[in-house]
Amino acid sequence: MKEEIHISGLGARLWEVFTTALKLGLTSFGGPVAHLGYFHNEYVMRRKWIDERTYADLVALSHFLPGPASSQVGMGVGMMRAGVLGGIIAWLGFTLPSVIALFIAASLLQQAGIVEIGWMHGLKIVAVAIVAHAVWNMGKSLAPDRSRMTIAVLACVLVVIWPSAITQVLLIIAAGLTGIYLYRGAQEKSITSVENVPIGKGFGISCLVLFFLLLFGLPLLSEMTGSSWIAYFDSFYRAGALVFGGGHVVLPMLERELVPSGLIDADFFLAGYGLTQAVPGPLFTFASYLGTIMEGALGAVIFTVAIFLPGALLIMGAIPFWQQLRGRNEIQGALKGVNAAVVGLLLAAFYDPVFTSAVRGPYDFVHALVLFVMLVWWKLPPWIIVLLGLFSGMALYPSV
Repeated sequence: MKEEIHISGLGARLWEVFTTALKLGLTSFGGPVAHLGYFHNEYVMRRKWIDERTYADLVALSHFLPGPASSQVGMGVGMMRAGVLGGIIAWLGFTLPSVIALFIAASLLQQAGIVEIGWMHGLKIVAVAIVAHAVWNMGKSLAPDRSRMTIAVLACVLVVIWPSAITQVLLIIAAGLTGIYLYRGAQEKSITSVENVPIGKGFGISCLVLFFLLLFGLPLLSEMTGSSWIAYFDSFYRAGALVFGGGHVVLPMLERELVPSGLIDADFFLAGYGLTQAVPGPLFTFASYLGTIMEGALGAVIFTVAIFLPGALLIMGAIPFWQQLRGRNEIQGALKGVNAAVVGLLLAAFYDPVFTSAVRGPYDFVHALVLFVMLVWWKLPPWIIVLLGLFSGMALYPSV
């Protein structure tokens, strides 16, 4: 294999980071877990930008924080290679291909102006299979014992009965406090820290302060100004700030914000979720699709920045303090409780709107079940499931 040529100078390093991330953004199918495998092969094995230990620490940190885990790992690698600008450039390269693809898809879908057609219904059935798969996997890993499964079920029940963004936020807080209480005596294994990061603690504190200022200040600013754009930015920022457990969990957050208020039709929402599975790159670019449907190209840009911004601020703010944060038992307990609640939120979203709006009879149920089996036990990648759902939808539902 050709050895990597040493490149000096910040500009050259930034270009190197961008082109490498762009290649990954064009080829990384399969969701966050698969993305981390692609990153490891490219950044650790091939280019040797970071070592195994540092990469493992970055992965652990990204799962500890809310936000898009694979994108946060990519940002971390970019920062280690070329500073803060390197992190931003790495995110841009990895995200841009799926943003463009979803912008084009949303534009064509909007121009068609018809949602009740076979292939569209097929995409909604795909969403049933994929979200069911996410609930299945997350339930096994994040709610493996009686206590955490109880938290998950209670969270699901409360969100189904009182469906609102406030309910979700309060549940996240309550689950974190419950986790601190339940696991207060748990002994955690020793934690290593991410090293050699060109970010000082002062800059990290600034990022964390800005994260919380936006989280609590945007709702107030939206109320004071009445601006729809600030309200949109607040909704997508809050979704990105409160999503633990990966991109699938953004679905209930955004659905509660956008569908009941009539900002986007439920059929367009679910079809876009299915389309997002078919493109490479991070699942958070679902915001690009929604922005295009709701406000065109400007909406796609602003909504995408809004949903990724909290994750970026957190990864830049937390890296200098990783060892202190990760090693505290109360933080570990809170994380266990929050992750269990996330399973419940996703289960509630699976029921409504995913299942209730897509499965209208026994044939729909069988269709979703077959796709679910192909995804879980046949191990077919999500993009193949999307294509199968699209074409089978055209065949089974010529006019829904």
